[in-house]
Amino acid sequence: MKPAIHDVVVIGGGISGAAAAYELAKAGARVALVEKGTLASMASGWTLAGVRQSGRDPAELPLAQAAVRRWEKLAEELDADIEYRQEGNLRLARTPEEVAQIQQMVAQQQALELELDFLPDNRAVREVAPALSEAVLAASFCPTDGHANPIATVQAYGRAAERAGAQMLFQTAVTRIVASGGRVQGVETTAGPLSADAVVLAAGIYSDRLCATVDVPLPLHLVHVSVVQTAPVPPLLKQVLGVANADVAGRQEVGGRLRFTASTGPWTHPDRELRLEDILPPAQTVAAVIQRTGHVLPAFLQAPIARVWGGLLDMTPDGLPVLDRIDPVQGLVVTAGFSGHGFCLGPITGQIAAELVQGKAPSLPLAPFRWDRFLEGAETSTPELFG
Repeated sequence: MKPAIHDVVVIGGGISGAAAAYELAKAGARVALVEKGTLASMASGWTLAGVRQSGRDPAELPLAQAAVRRWEKLAEELDADIEYRQEGNLRLARTPEEVAQIQQMVAQQQALELELDFLPDNRAVREVAPALSEAVLAASFCPTDGHANPIATVQAYGRAAERAGAQMLFQTAVTRIVASGGRVQGVETTAGPLSADAVVLAAGIYSDRLCATVDVPLPLHLVHVSVVQTAPVPPLLKQVLGVANADVAGRQEVGGRLRFTASTGPWTHPDRELRLEDILPPAQTVAAVIQRTGHVLPAFLQAPIARVWGGLLDMTPDGLPVLDRIDPVQGLVVTAGFSGHGFCLGPITGQIAAELVQGKAPSLPLAPFRWDRFLEGAETSTPELFG
């Protein structure tokens, strides 16, 4: 390896990696962010970009609440328009069974001190969102939830990190993490080696394979999702929409485009070195997104479709991320496995990654996100996606 010129290498140019690079560079570390594509070229680019507290696993809720506090001032902090809007999240019930699910969720999260209301009938729901259909029987409403522009946000983090002194290496893939004597030494990349005392692994669907290069097991499985985006239409919807069983979610972007998404199912293709066009959704899935969206938002059926694309989610067995120092390899910090709901957490993920690299006590409870929980045998759960 060449003589050390970096304190930290951050692997991955999504919101987690860009936020970590920013936080570390701001704290005075010599940081290199290495990204195989460009900023926000994977999950952080195609995500729904909800900034959501409601519907979270109780373990994640403190992180999401802390993240929202950061989001409220993030545009000013990063000196950029990230199109953040804090206009609420509606979780819709379409059947009596879903009404009961929503009621239970509201009660549980109110007990955790989240500002969350139960809207008991269609009239109450349509007072909040008049464009919704009569098929919606009830809903939860969290007024402090919102959404942002994912690409603008990640790029803003990247520019802020550069202003703080971070080096950005794009179109450069990390091929392995290098460790010796139980300590990180740096990384090997397609452009040559980089020495560093610490590595932040925020590589999404590639995180498990890079962990394997230092004999650290990280159980991930992939899920394919489909996104349908319309041409700009007149204002219809301020809130982010989800549904009780999480089979569709969406919002109206600041520029007027409607953007809705749904899971396609497990991704079992052995090759992850794919172009975005290789993961385009099948027609039947696009039809399902349109049908499910139109059922609750009828105007969607009249909107011209502008784009359709697919993405891959890095899922853990229990649907919760890994945010941890990896004890067997000192200097390795993993922020991965966000299971489709990591965008909101990005500002806090970056803060936590910096704390872990610096050896500080984490400012938020991280026990549920330990890496070694998988060594103890965790049960698989179905997470809430798209937040």
